[in-house]
Amino acid sequence: MNLRAVRSFVRRAGRMTDAQQRALLELWPRYGVPSGDEPLQLATLFGRNAACTLEIGFGNGEHLAARALAEPQRDFLGVEVHRPGIGHLLRIAAAANLANLRVIEQDAVEVLRSRIAPEALDEAQILFPDPWPKKRHHKRRLIQPDFAVLLANRLRRGGRLHLSLVPGSSDAHTARAATRFEQRGLRLGHAVCDLVYERAG
Repeated sequence: MNLRAVRSFVRRAGRMTDAQQRALLELWPRYGVPSGDEPLQLATLFGRNAACTLEIGFGNGEHLAARALAEPQRDFLGVEVHRPGIGHLLRIAAAANLANLRVIEQDAVEVLRSRIAPEALDEAQILFPDPWPKKRHHKRRLIQPDFAVLLANRLRRGGRLHLSLVPGSSDAHTARAATRFEQRGLRLGHAVCDLVYERAG
């Protein structure tokens, strides 16, 4: 697999508020996972053995934090490179005193390839990975066959992959809170399609 050629993101600087900057400085030791290539021991990272959901590209983190708050029996690992979004999530996590949430600021392909063990995840969630499909973006789209093979390998048997896509349409939305990006798209008349896949045994 030639996964190194796929970048799961385009780093956007964005505007960092003072509160987000403080959150990165003060809260990263509590919630952040240092970048690197060493495998993660999820039980050690969270201090327990529990089902784990990986969300790739969590944006401003509100959806991820809401899930972590609603499902305290499950652990959540978020991967993002947009620093203002990370800072925003850290503030929410601290305010809610979330113990079941950790954040990695690293390329998702690198994380899956070198840091997540086979069959370590119970769920992977990628909301709007390629929101505006354009031919010139094809080479850096995250959802490609090689990436799907890698991701499936990191899911346990029976584990689920949840994708939300636009444009599209579906009458079978999963029960989840709408993201800020999704709310904006719906106001503009875009349809949203939720796809859920299960890894076969």
